[in-house]
Amino acid sequence: MENKRVYLCQRFQRWALRLGNIITSFYFDYISHMKAFTNCIMLLWACSAGVSAEESKWWKGNLHTHSLWSDGDDYPEMIADWYRENGYHFLGISDHNILAEGNRWIHAEKNAGGRLAFEKYLKKFGSDWVEHKTENNVPKVRLKNFSEYKAKMSIEGKFLLLQAEELTDRFQGFPIHINATNLKNYIPPQGGTSLFSVIQNNVNAVIKQREKTGQLMFPHINHPNFGWALKPTDMIQLKGEKFFEVYNGHPAVNNYGDAKHLSTVQIWDIINAYRIGVHKLPLMFGLATDDAHNYHQIAVGKSNTGRGWVMVKASGLSPSAIIEAMERGDFYSSSGVSISSIKTSGKSFSFTIAAEKGVTYTTWFVGTRKDFKNSKELAKRNSLNPSEAGIGEILSQSNSLEPNYIFKGDELYVRAHVVSSKKKANPYSAGEQEQAWLQPVSPGK
Repeated sequence: MENKRVYLCQRFQRWALRLGNIITSFYFDYISHMKAFTNCIMLLWACSAGVSAEESKWWKGNLHTHSLWSDGDDYPEMIADWYRENGYHFLGISDHNILAEGNRWIHAEKNAGGRLAFEKYLKKFGSDWVEHKTENNVPKVRLKNFSEYKAKMSIEGKFLLLQAEELTDRFQGFPIHINATNLKNYIPPQGGTSLFSVIQNNVNAVIKQREKTGQLMFPHINHPNFGWALKPTDMIQLKGEKFFEVYNGHPAVNNYGDAKHLSTVQIWDIINAYRIGVHKLPLMFGLATDDAHNYHQIAVGKSNTGRGWVMVKASGLSPSAIIEAMERGDFYSSSGVSISSIKTSGKSFSFTIAAEKGVTYTTWFVGTRKDFKNSKELAKRNSLNPSEAGIGEILSQSNSLEPNYIFKGDELYVRAHVVSSKKKANPYSAGEQEQAWLQPVSPGK
């Protein structure tokens, strides 16, 4: 009996062991399959997160600057190199009434940059790249065209060059300048019978080329206070124009107005109050640009690099991605203040300031309500302080690094203006502080 009991116990142990192996095998297969399933889910999440991260990336760019192709004092490659090395992702060199095309030779010394610019250019890029010669005792250098310097200076996914032109026009002595970004073909200044029609005709020419070629491009109005040329009524009813320069780094553009003239931010508010509240037109967005001409003498009073830029939230670094994002208003303008996120809904408008140690920030939420006092006279420059008509009122103020505005529902639009305590290095004007301008939004948008 004892032997039989031992035998049965041994058989039971072997059976239990086999059952355990089966269960263990099943368990580990299950775990393995679950791990595989989990990995798939994680991979899908990671891919989704990667797309989201890409969509949320900020790209820094300047859309207005000049080279030796017109009235700048440096070579296009040198200019591109400065922006590329100083953290910019895209650049439009927009020379006056010209595209950088063809075979153009200039005097190597008798130009805006002179011998200094030539020597720096030659040292930077070498004789293998810099084409120069002496002809009839005249030293000459060839200006590289856009296709050449684009191929030389662009870095896929890191630095993008956009072909641009500053359409430089006039009416009765007043300067009217319209930038066109990502052009395919040259556009001559269009002229017109009024300040408004000159602007509209030039805007129309850009839109026409966009439609004809299928290439995304856009116009923007440059420095409206240059020569005190433009008043709000010259821009309010424009069709097809979505951008103007609220801040320009050239010392002659009068960003802040004076005792007799509105500032560009006041002009901005009047334009949008009437576009939205009266004419049912889309909002106008505000750009910050350098308008640089001077690259060798860095000082207040010179038109230098690094004064104003746009930060665009786009899905990638391509002309179409940048332009589409800007036309949606997915960008802010800056002279030094950085924003890490912007959130808008039908109920609120909030953002996060990327703070620097020891620096404080003040945010004003500025807007216009639906019941503002509108008339033809109030739309004119200097007829009234705009805020007295309910235009561009300070609706809220914050010293938080996460400012938040709750819509009341009666606003036509609200924009945000951030001013830091940090002085701007090489400012547009002496004593200027770093700023940021966030694009206007409307309740429910």
